[in-house]
Amino acid sequence: MTTIEVRELTKEYGTRRAVDDLTFTVLPGRVTGFLGPNGAGKSTTMRLVLGLDRTTSGSATVGGRRYDTLREPLRHVGALLDAQAAHGSRTGRDHLRTLAASNRIPLGRVDEVLEETGLASVARRRVKTYSLGMRQRLGIAAALLGDPEVVMLDEPSNGLDPEGIIWIRELLRRLAGEGRTVLVSSHLMNETASFADHLVVLGKGRLLADTPMREFIHARVQPSVRIRTTNPTALKAVLAQHGHDAAEHEDGHWTVHHARVDEIGRLVSAVGVPILELAAEEGTLEQAYLDLTSAETEFTAQPQEA
Repeated sequence: MTTIEVRELTKEYGTRRAVDDLTFTVLPGRVTGFLGPNGAGKSTTMRLVLGLDRTTSGSATVGGRRYDTLREPLRHVGALLDAQAAHGSRTGRDHLRTLAASNRIPLGRVDEVLEETGLASVARRRVKTYSLGMRQRLGIAAALLGDPEVVMLDEPSNGLDPEGIIWIRELLRRLAGEGRTVLVSSHLMNETASFADHLVVLGKGRLLADTPMREFIHARVQPSVRIRTTNPTALKAVLAQHGHDAAEHEDGHWTVHHARVDEIGRLVSAVGVPILELAAEEGTLEQAYLDLTSAETEFTAQPQEA
């Protein structure tokens, strides 16, 4: 089983501690979202896993081995950290051919990943002519080149158009479905919610959460119920009678906080309140994330006084 193991990992730059005694495991068969505010240490941690920076203390291994001890590492770990890393004067195809040759990957694999990432038609163009989204796709193609068991992507949706965002979503789900270990750093909460099974959340270099995504949301955001009726007076009365706080909105619907659909449905039905709409309003990843990280944000804009 190939896992990413981070154990008591610490990285200091002078007097600044970017990663602080960090421990977590990324398991195969699921997409792990790697979240945290700017400056939380996500990119630094990924660089430490890939041996691009030296640890101050602790360890970061893939399948029990340090990345720098792996022979032909692209066959084991595929990573995208910087979409601008490819040399601008090379064609996309030549960039991938160079990587393939250095890792003894058959050159036929280059055309396969170009096709898979939608770059086949521009493969012979120089990278400096590529848009940001095309460079992102090229970086993902490089990560997939060795058909690795472990895939690490830093902000893979950056620069992609809507079609590309749907594509990356499906790609991540497929890779996890094939039993690979997938770690994805992102600041886009809605996107992360669409593909992640598990979350690792950092704040100021420390571990804040390591949990399944649905558990993360449910632990931090109370459910509420959306309801619409032709008799708001009766609705409000029955809710107040049973200790429920409800808020009316301009479009006519009500929100009952800290409640479940089945409970509210039984209450209003028992007294004959007509129901036009009754639905659960589930908490979002964004709400839960902000609740957890509000005190961990390094850069916060202050409201201006009038």
